[in-house]
Amino acid sequence: MASYDVFNGDADGICALHQLRLHDPQPDARLITGVKRDIRLLDKIKHVENSSITVLDISMDSNHGPLCTLLEHGNSILYIDHHFSGDVPKSPALQAHIDPAPQTCTSLIVDKILGGAYREWAIVGAFGDNLDEAAEQSALSLKLSRKELHRLREIGILLNYNGYGATVEDLFFPPEDLFTHVHQWNTPFDFYDSSPVLQTLRQGYTTDMEKAGEAIPIQQDVAGRIFELPDESWARRAAGVFSNALAREKPELAHALLIANADGSLRISVRAPLDTRQGADELCRKFPTGGGRAAAAGINQLPSALKKEFMAAFSRQFST
Repeated sequence: MASYDVFNGDADGICALHQLRLHDPQPDARLITGVKRDIRLLDKIKHVENSSITVLDISMDSNHGPLCTLLEHGNSILYIDHHFSGDVPKSPALQAHIDPAPQTCTSLIVDKILGGAYREWAIVGAFGDNLDEAAEQSALSLKLSRKELHRLREIGILLNYNGYGATVEDLFFPPEDLFTHVHQWNTPFDFYDSSPVLQTLRQGYTTDMEKAGEAIPIQQDVAGRIFELPDESWARRAAGVFSNALAREKPELAHALLIANADGSLRISVRAPLDTRQGADELCRKFPTGGGRAAAAGINQLPSALKKEFMAAFSRQFST
């Protein structure tokens, strides 16, 4: 039976799959992934039949159609995720572990399934998803030093940083290559000490974040702050980690980051206030191509004519 591993190309998706494959190696599985915003990944394999498919860290709601098709074609599917799911298909061939709670992520869900067998990697995934508090809570059982915890956090941020871009060409490493590289190491500390890839990401992150740090808000009120970056590769790479950094800087406020796409539409990242972690997905789903989770969501292609409408909706969403 053929097997497929379908996963989000960010830190959470990579670390979730890494844990599963350390536990249950499937070296012949075909990797299906993409940039972080490329979440309709089941479209890429919707004609597959009689196979074993693992799906990690992509919205079931956004993949409902091809998921149903795959179930009808005799596939066995393990689906683990923390985004809004919509209606979960009822099928004996589907094993679903969905938890949309704002303080969890796919890596932490996998950690529970595996009984904490590779918890250090789950912590990396949680840090990558800007869930610092949940990551630190999970780390208590491991009695890590502050230095070790800092290293896990840096790995998570850098793996997540690599996932952002309009296309794979914006990234330093294609996500499937990054996963394959990460999968060489049993522990993130060995990865930290030995990986040349991590050094490349560290240098790129530092340069890109210095540029992003020069941005000033285009809108600021009691609800939050909205920033806009130029249509350039460095800005697309920095978008997610910059949004996370802004959220940590002012946890009582919501944040949005706008970047123009090549077609003139806008790519938007939204972070709910860290103090509440609610409302980002609700806001983004009001617009075409919007989705995500309660704490962090986005819109892939907002028509430029709706820019002011979005900015007004942002204020309404987070001022109550």
